[in-house]
Amino acid sequence: MTALSNESLSPLLDGQPLMAILRGFGVERSLELARQAWDLGIDCVELPIQSSRDIDALRAVVAAGADRGKSVGAGTVVTLEHVRQAHEAGAAFTVSPGYDPVIVRASFDAGMPPLPGVATASEVQAALASGLTWLKAFPASLLGPTWFTAMAGPFPQAKFVATGGMDAANASLFLANGVRTVAVGSALGDPAQLELLAAIAHA
Repeated sequence: MTALSNESLSPLLDGQPLMAILRGFGVERSLELARQAWDLGIDCVELPIQSSRDIDALRAVVAAGADRGKSVGAGTVVTLEHVRQAHEAGAAFTVSPGYDPVIVRASFDAGMPPLPGVATASEVQAALASGLTWLKAFPASLLGPTWFTAMAGPFPQAKFVATGGMDAANASLFLANGVRTVAVGSALGDPAQLELLAAIAHA
């Protein structure tokens, strides 16, 4: 596979300690939570696309983001059809739970830098060898914060987005262990966590 680069994700993720994942909320609730995330200072929003309802929500949030100068990505992109749907909905980037060179290439070809998932040293090495530097670590809560410090030794160029089981209570610990961005989902719908999320976003 020809070397590729997803460094174009850097303007979206560098200096952004938090990213929002809005899974399965439908159009209205997704719009509400996306606006809440932006108001908190969380600029990067991802909507997993696993149903036609999700595609409608992605399209709506993309439009709302455009009005505020925010880029919105499509998540759980695991098929070529997902890549096509994400592109047609206006997604700025794709996110996948695993590393699939075919999906990576298709996303690039569609003009959407991919953020593939990794969970082992072999997957990190393969993704880096293909030219990718921004990687999604999933499931981060099971990998644990020390996984990231361990990976930094052999792979200092890797920039990790921690996804899966992340919330206001554990985000700071993962960020302290070298994670560039923590992706939160249900935490955004919990009023008790919003103040702490805002503090992390502006840290």
